[in-house]
Amino acid sequence: MTERFLVCGVAPENERRLLMPATSKVQQRAAGAALSAKRGDTKVKELKGASKGMYKSMSENELEKMASTKGKKLPERKDN
Repeated sequence: MTERFLVCGVAPENERRLLMPATSKVQQRAAGAALSAKRGDTKVKELKGASKGMYKSMSENELEKMASTKGKKLPERKDN
């Protein structure tokens, strides 16, 4: 089984995921939106893009960890 870091919020179910903190403010906000839906504060149908994938593939604890990353030093978007 291959180990892979979770970057975009979606990973194949048969691979082990290693949770890492958010790498950009955009990713952090997407995790926050998915977390809000997991907790029932936001409707799931309002989620789009990465936040919808994160909602489906990550647990509440994983989303909380990613959303709580300190954002002060994060770039707005991650350059590839």
